[in-house]
Amino acid sequence: MTTPQLLKRLAAIDLGTNSFHVVIVDLYSDGSFRRLDDLKEMVELAKGGLGKKLNASAFERGISALKKIKLLCDSYQVDQILAYATSAIREAENGGDFIQTSIDEVGIKINAIPGVIEAELIGYAVQHGLNLSDEAVLVVDIGGGSVEFILMNSHQFHHLMSKKIGVSRMTVRFKPEDPISVEKIEELEVHYTKQLRELIQVLEEFPTQTIIGSSGTMQAIGQMIAAQKGMPVDVTVNELTFSKADFHQFYDSFISLSAKERAKVPGMDLKRLRFINTGIILVRCLFEKLGMEEVRISTQALREGIIIRHQMSELNGYVADEDLQDPRRRSVFELLGKCSWHEKHSRHVASLALILFDAISESISLEHEDRELLEYAALMHDIGYHISHKAHHKHALYLIKNAELRGFPQDEIELMAHVARYHRRSTPKKRHSDFWNLAKPLRNRIEKLSAIMRVADGLDRSHYQNVQHLEVLTTKKKIALHITTIDEAQLEIWGATRKSQLLEDVTGKKLEIVKV
Repeated sequence: MTTPQLLKRLAAIDLGTNSFHVVIVDLYSDGSFRRLDDLKEMVELAKGGLGKKLNASAFERGISALKKIKLLCDSYQVDQILAYATSAIREAENGGDFIQTSIDEVGIKINAIPGVIEAELIGYAVQHGLNLSDEAVLVVDIGGGSVEFILMNSHQFHHLMSKKIGVSRMTVRFKPEDPISVEKIEELEVHYTKQLRELIQVLEEFPTQTIIGSSGTMQAIGQMIAAQKGMPVDVTVNELTFSKADFHQFYDSFISLSAKERAKVPGMDLKRLRFINTGIILVRCLFEKLGMEEVRISTQALREGIIIRHQMSELNGYVADEDLQDPRRRSVFELLGKCSWHEKHSRHVASLALILFDAISESISLEHEDRELLEYAALMHDIGYHISHKAHHKHALYLIKNAELRGFPQDEIELMAHVARYHRRSTPKKRHSDFWNLAKPLRNRIEKLSAIMRVADGLDRSHYQNVQHLEVLTTKKKIALHITTIDEAQLEIWGATRKSQLLEDVTGKKLEIVKV
């Protein structure tokens, strides 16, 4: 894999109805981008209604937010700023004045895009960030002014649609009481049902029971459901999945609460307190009227879509190499590149680990999906060197958990991070709170995969890929590793043997290493 070249530093700004959000990234020649920073400013442009003039205070909040964003961009010496405005600015009578003021006073040129383009950009972001297949999914991005619907799969869009039923618009229009009344809920449901008729017809041609929920409202709902279920979401909600039953349990406990009571719900985003109910009622309609069964969360949305479409334009005709085709694998390799990884050693350890996995996985009840996660953990196991040689295994744990790896649910991120952490030094212990707070089945998988990783890493103790061939032979009482090496094998045998105890514990067999 050749080293990608830095193309430019880009800022992508989503000028939404409720918030302005910028992300700053470095763009590379291999089609990847690496996030440097982001900033979110709540502006609530919809106060007073959409389609009318932005009132003076909303206008000023918006320009003030843009000035903060421009200051951040300047501090990073950004080469190019792409700013896209959605419903509130697009529809406002003085939206043109706002755009001109941004140019004159801030130095940011704003593109006001139609809803269908917004949907397209969101679709690109989800394709890039989630592990999709050929099966159709329905992407739903609930914004403040509009809701975008994208019926798509991993490589194409079947249908793009934008409806003016965003949470701020609906809150201003229907003025729900606090707490919301049954009558108001019914009014909203009737309105949503009318707006969904076209989508229901499209779904007859491309049926699906899975919603991909992107942007703040969906993430907020996912965060609260996860908290209610006791799920770990302290790092990311990307790929978080909740079922229809999970949602209804949450809905029944939440919808009748007052604002004061909603504020105390674990996982509640207080900035969405005023208009969260209209979004929750819409999600209920999606489950009931469209026959959906589950929601998967995507943390990538319009901002990332802006970046991806720009990259597609910059790299016209470019085809990524095999390490960048799949969103999960691409995300791992973007982190590896960012951390100046020890490529030859890490690839070799991953290869040895997979050979050992294939030989013993069935006997210790590991599944096929564990194989992929073991490979990624092996590729990332030494990225902690990017911070410091000392305790680099612990730094790897931190980096993997906080890297916003795309396409992985939280438990898989935890698994890869801990397997990388335990490639050296101590094996998993009760005193390791990060590990012990995980669910027991996950801890068991980590122990088994760490056992394999430790031996594989030991077999490349020199970091010079001395072991050229590995054959694994198993009997009732023994695992024999037959290795073929370029040079003397003492260091590799020593390295693997001193890390073998965990493997012997999880398999109940003695490990023997023989040079052949």
